[in-house]
Amino acid sequence: MSCRILVADGNLCGESPLWDVTCQRLYWTDIVKQEFYVYDWNSQQKHVLLERFEVCGCAFDSSGGLILTNSSGIWFWRPPKLPVLIASGIAGVKLQINDCIADPEGRLLAGSTFYSTSEGYPLGKLFCIHTNGNVQILDEGFHLANGLGFSPDSRTLYFADSIERSIYAYSYDPSQGRVGGRRTFVQLDSSSGLPDGLTVDAQGYVWSAEWYGGCIRRYDPDGKVERCIPLPAKQISSLAFGGPDLTDIFVTSAAKAEAMPVMPPGYDPYSGCIGGALYHMNLGIRGSVEYRTRFHVR
Repeated sequence: MSCRILVADGNLCGESPLWDVTCQRLYWTDIVKQEFYVYDWNSQQKHVLLERFEVCGCAFDSSGGLILTNSSGIWFWRPPKLPVLIASGIAGVKLQINDCIADPEGRLLAGSTFYSTSEGYPLGKLFCIHTNGNVQILDEGFHLANGLGFSPDSRTLYFADSIERSIYAYSYDPSQGRVGGRRTFVQLDSSSGLPDGLTVDAQGYVWSAEWYGGCIRRYDPDGKVERCIPLPAKQISSLAFGGPDLTDIFVTSAAKAEAMPVMPPGYDPYSGCIGGALYHMNLGIRGSVEYRTRFHVR
């Protein structure tokens, strides 16, 4: 396995890689720097698409625009116009959103997080934002909502809570946008890193980026580790499949050291390579094409 640096621009918190199979482009964000990027596979050029705007998660919309999530809510963006706020809360509950994913029927699923290392905080929720903009709470009780992914048949939804070191699995009803039967799919112990962003390949195996762990792990459909791939950075944040055959893997990382009480014992958050680069590898394993939202925004 050969891992290389694709883009070395020192992302403070690179996150949410998303591959556009139509245009052969990779999108990702630097949450802290508040910049949103695109890398063109054919020209091998990276461009800044959006500046001074926080993007924590993103999904493609069938209109050709993008859905963006951040600490203020859910946004629709069709360049060259400015992003338009779709939803910011429900019944007094703030949509302080981290990661997100489109479902087969064009809805958006997203998790909120209020995690703080210094004080008490409300627990986050898992939301479904329907195509008409209505927001529904699917589940709650999460410390740091993170990666989301669907099984190949869309009947299982995976969802990570980083602070709990858990990846959950739900039964999912694509026709209604409902979840049920939450179970713990993966539970890491305190000596491991934190499960961050995730994706699911065409065989139904779940890939998880491990913050503090310096690796990505591939789990079989029963939640057993099939392989662990080390990377040269400590803070690995997310990953996505892409490339002409969907066998290329893009991995984001974060250069800004984040020391949290949940670090593994003996972990030094300030020495060695913390992160910041966008990494690339190809293992010959095929990923899946991500769904697109279908929001009715003028």
